Amino acid sequence: MCRSIKTLREPYVAEVTPADVDAAALQYVRKISGFRKPAAHNAAAFGAAVTAVAAATRTLLEQLEVRGGRSTGPTR
Repeated sequence: MCRSIKTLREPYVAEVTPADVDAAALQYVRKISGFRKPAAHNAAAFGAAVTAVAAATRTLLEQLEVRGGRSTGPTR
């Protein structure tokens, strides 16, 4: 979908930082909205979407089980 979003789970990365999750969320929202930076009247919706996607990403990474063991998820 968006080539600049990298895989954020083991074994692709040893440690996922909050900055990694936030950057991936921002890239995802940019891609699906079609806006690199939204107009002022869309800024709140854009920001809320980035926050929601980042939260969903953290939840996913925390709940994934990788190779029989539980993923450690992102560092908080």
